[in-house]
Amino acid sequence: MATILNILSYVSVLTLVALGLAIVFGLMDIVNLAHAEWVTMGAYTLAVAQSVGGQHAFWAALLAAPIVGAGLGWCLERFVIRLLYARPLDTLLATYAVSLIVQKAIELVFGTQPMLVYAPFNATVEVPGGSYPAYRMFVIGVALAVTAGCWVLFTRTRFGTKLRAVIQHPSMAEAVGINTRRLNRVAFCGGAALASLAGVLVAPMVSVESHLGVSYLAKAFFVIVLGGIGSVAGSILGSAFVGTIETLLSYRVDPSLASAIVLIVSIVLIRFRPQGLLPGFSAAHQLLGKG
Repeated sequence: MATILNILSYVSVLTLVALGLAIVFGLMDIVNLAHAEWVTMGAYTLAVAQSVGGQHAFWAALLAAPIVGAGLGWCLERFVIRLLYARPLDTLLATYAVSLIVQKAIELVFGTQPMLVYAPFNATVEVPGGSYPAYRMFVIGVALAVTAGCWVLFTRTRFGTKLRAVIQHPSMAEAVGINTRRLNRVAFCGGAALASLAGVLVAPMVSVESHLGVSYLAKAFFVIVLGGIGSVAGSILGSAFVGTIETLLSYRVDPSLASAIVLIVSIVLIRFRPQGLLPGFSAAHQLLGKG
């Protein structure tokens, strides 16, 4: 049972990171290499909060980190990304530069030594086979709630229909009056907020350091391509696949080797199913061709 819960807790964090990336990648066609830094910033938001307010400042950080992430995301979109639309190589280089700048700034302010942060409670829950940290179950619950909320927003609201329409056919969506620039900005900030939330949740389970988010970035890209670009359900399925295989392999082999094997398997699957396991929703016709 503990193994299943370990898989779920890892998949939960990976899903939150991948969801934000899936929206940005699918909607704006931008490979945002700075996305990992939102995870790191979320973790450091918790570290700063606990250095001031103690262990129970976790709850304040849980609320503050997505706001911090969204604010930083707005700045990046407004002053960098917006100037580079339709220039994928320039965007790739610019976001990579931002990633390096953020990492070095963190090291300058906080140093290079890992920081320890603490879960808001240390209780355990009895499960078949022994006890299990209650905090990890809390992470699973939060991720499930947020993922369900994103799915409802994406598939059951007018905003979600517009979002999917822009993903499928941006020029037609703009022709019927959708403000694609504003939608891009909101989506970019939302993706940054989700990644920052993931950073807060994962921080008590790992060492907080300047490269924390990088370990999730490559996996998140594979998740969204494997699951299907623009598909919330595909991102969840891709996260479940990658997280399950990697967690199970890590019990048998070195974690670095487990990660490498997962990425190789993902590449093979993408080779034979390039559209992903669950291709993105075809929403354009819902908004643009109702007849």
